[in-house]
Amino acid sequence: MVPVILHIRNEDPVECELDEMPAPNSQFLLVHNPRKRDGKDLHYLDEDVTSMILPWHRINFIQVLPSGEEEEVIGFVRR
Repeated sequence: MVPVILHIRNEDPVECELDEMPAPNSQFLLVHNPRKRDGKDLHYLDEDVTSMILPWHRINFIQVLPSGEEEEVIGFVRR
């Protein structure tokens, strides 16, 4: 799972996970565990919803968050 922050038009940012990065020809985005950035439920989703499908025209941009699986890269080391 890839943790992301979705910036949806006329809505607050939504934190969620993607199975994989979307293909360039995708028509929509399937996200899992959508929630507000503070972890609270989204007011426009039912309590039991764990996934949602968003059309691309509703998404302004996506921030890809670092996951715990990625190793830290050191860019400059002084000796």
